Amino acid sequence: MLHTVLIVAYLIVALLLIGLVLIQQGKGADMGASFGSGGSNTVFGAPGAGNFLTRSTAILATLFFVISLVLGSLASHKEKALDEWENLESPAAVSQPAEEVPADVPGVEQKQPAQDDVPQS
Repeated sequence: MLHTVLIVAYLIVALLLIGLVLIQQGKGADMGASFGSGGSNTVFGAPGAGNFLTRSTAILATLFFVISLVLGSLASHKEKALDEWENLESPAAVSQPAEEVPADVPGVEQKQPAQDDVPQS
């Protein structure tokens, strides 16, 4: 149950983090703003957008790494089922050879010897 909740939270944080990174302007965008092209990008106000987005990205990145560490820790402590090839203490089960099918059983074809196998007399 905890693992499922953490996986869902992990995916939500990852998607929010991707969205916030894509929303942010690059460092070179300030040059274009000085020539008048950055006037329409002031949704949060000119100085407030960078501070809000940067702080939100830092918080989401921290959550992403913390959840990653917790999920990794849970996965490493999970006990995995043993394969029978890994259990070398007990001998392997010996399979019994298949019994011959009687000739009078309907629906079962009997193996006929090939013409090359029949000795010539």
